[in-house]
Amino acid sequence: MKDYAAKDIRNFALVGHGASGKTMLSEAMLASGGEINRIGSVELGSTISDYHHDEHNRQISIHSSPLHVEWKGTKFNVIDTPGYLDFIGETISSLAVVDLAVVSVHAVNGIEVGTEQVWNYANNYGLSKIIVVNGLDREHTKFDQILQQAKDHFGGKVFPMQLPVNSGPGFNQIIDVLRNELITYSTDGSGKFTEEDLPDEWKERVMELHQELIEYVAESDDSLLEKFFEEGNLTEDEMREGLHQTIQDQVFIPLFCTVANKNIGVPRLMDFIAKYGSSPVDRASIKAKDVKSGEEVNVALDGNDTVVHVFKTISEAHVGELSFFRVYSGSISTGMDLYNTSRGNTERFGQMFLMNGKNRTSVTKLNAGDIGAVVKLKDTHTGNTLTGSNNKVILPSVKLPNSNIHLGIRSKAKGDEEKIAIGLATIHEEDSTFIYNVDSELRQTVLSGQGELHLQVSIDRLKRRFNVDIETFKPRIPYRETIRRMGSSKYRHKKQSGGAGQFAEVWMKVEPKSRGEGLEFTESLVGQNVDRVFVTSVEKGVNAASTEGVLAGYKVVDLKVIFYDGKQHPVDSKDIAFQMAGKQAFREAFMSAQPCLLEPVLNVEIKVPEDYMGDVMGDISSRRGKIMGVDTEGTFQRIKAQVPQSELYHYSTTLRSLTGGRGIHSEELSHYEEVPRDMETKVTAAAKAAQEES
Repeated sequence: MKDYAAKDIRNFALVGHGASGKTMLSEAMLASGGEINRIGSVELGSTISDYHHDEHNRQISIHSSPLHVEWKGTKFNVIDTPGYLDFIGETISSLAVVDLAVVSVHAVNGIEVGTEQVWNYANNYGLSKIIVVNGLDREHTKFDQILQQAKDHFGGKVFPMQLPVNSGPGFNQIIDVLRNELITYSTDGSGKFTEEDLPDEWKERVMELHQELIEYVAESDDSLLEKFFEEGNLTEDEMREGLHQTIQDQVFIPLFCTVANKNIGVPRLMDFIAKYGSSPVDRASIKAKDVKSGEEVNVALDGNDTVVHVFKTISEAHVGELSFFRVYSGSISTGMDLYNTSRGNTERFGQMFLMNGKNRTSVTKLNAGDIGAVVKLKDTHTGNTLTGSNNKVILPSVKLPNSNIHLGIRSKAKGDEEKIAIGLATIHEEDSTFIYNVDSELRQTVLSGQGELHLQVSIDRLKRRFNVDIETFKPRIPYRETIRRMGSSKYRHKKQSGGAGQFAEVWMKVEPKSRGEGLEFTESLVGQNVDRVFVTSVEKGVNAASTEGVLAGYKVVDLKVIFYDGKQHPVDSKDIAFQMAGKQAFREAFMSAQPCLLEPVLNVEIKVPEDYMGDVMGDISSRRGKIMGVDTEGTFQRIKAQVPQSELYHYSTTLRSLTGGRGIHSEELSHYEEVPRDMETKVTAAAKAAQEES
């Protein structure tokens, strides 16, 4: 494999809304560069990047796929990313390691929710962007409207580098604004084209655009601006030099026209990326944290010591575990020992590959700026940093959105629990937005994800790859039990069944405490009625009862227990007797003290476009929620509210439908408060029915 310097590498992610043609764009690029013989089909499951079982089944991209192709002496590291927001974690992780975002826009649907989302994430990483209007051979395309939409959403700096001549069925002609020429493409998928002079009816419009382009370029450089004012024009060489910088400065955002599945417009797009697109040299240093001092330091592309970041891990049946990485400094060779600064261990780099879907090309060395994959590392995970011995730094981890849709799972077959545990850990390692929590208190395993489709795909993978049979259920809410006033009890435990018996009597008081103070056990025994050795036994009984729950089987909190007196028998009193008496005395005292249920209330933050504010706030009120405040953030409103957890089951799905997919939210526990009386009755009845059933 050829050795590429950083200046000859282009790392970019294909991003955009679902079904805007990203996978087909990657296919056309691989075909143009000779990596594949013909362009595959999403419907037939024959594309290079969508090769997983679940992608074939659903005919959508679910995983980000690193690909590579050489184009005119430049190496393209392309990452084809999913467009559905359920898999946004894959897209964000990919944007974190590239230098350029190529944003695909559907030629009929225009700017969609996913387009806005990926644009914002690309902005977070300071990435240059190129827009590609894809699928211009469809009926009802609207190029001029989409161009205006893009300017409205992303600013007037969006500029058409190309114009479609005959958009709609049969589309094959594009005007090139930079070169002032008409390009006619073959429709056989070969990417071949002919160039000719502009037709007369296009000359005026293209001349205006060409002049506008010259002005953009001149603005990027003071000396060019001076020359432009003096002469009113720039030479072609000056234009080319300035174009690269205008893209890095995001002074303008170029827009292109393509039909990816017929390879129309793709070769010219690749030419542009090779000549003017961002290279690792344009982002030659990144921020990191020094392991020893904790201070912020710069990691330079031209540094001598190796710095590698692992951004994705997959487990393939035919390969085993693969770690995808980018080299940020130095170079990496097979057999090198690197130090994992995230975990504090040393790793030896084994066999390295360049990936095109499931096809692997073996390499022995990769330079700074390049992207590759390495087979099973001993103890390295997604997000870890590996460095040479002299440069112990940690690169910042990728901030992923919270997973706010939850589903309980349980095994249908006994003995599958261990396989399920291994499967959940493996899927979480591959996809950090898939979270699982084994809740010992409520004896349930809860999965959390970005959406219903995300959870369904993860469950399907679990069943298929680990051969387990599971069923899903609505997770139980972690209610709490407490009391409203003081209560007391006197309980005698007496058991005689031949031989040594059991005897213990416990006198107990309970009184409420403030929210969040938990359970406090005290004793105020006087005299010799009860031996102090049995205090711990009573406490064990109280703790057992409070863990099991009294009212509805939920943990008891926020009260004080006072063991103040009792009786014992010289022979029959023992530890187990006082445990039983303590447990029952507590239950009786608890039930005499106006017991009640508490429910978890979550802080919810919702980000929505202004148009949907009324609907969203009305929906929050219908869920017993309280609006705590509203802030403006650009064209969005950020609503802060407090909502009971029991009212938020699958809320993210409701929010998407209320806002046309444009609303996102986050949740975190705020506090516990009393459940309304009518609801308490329902919850208690349901809990008792479940206990009887089990």
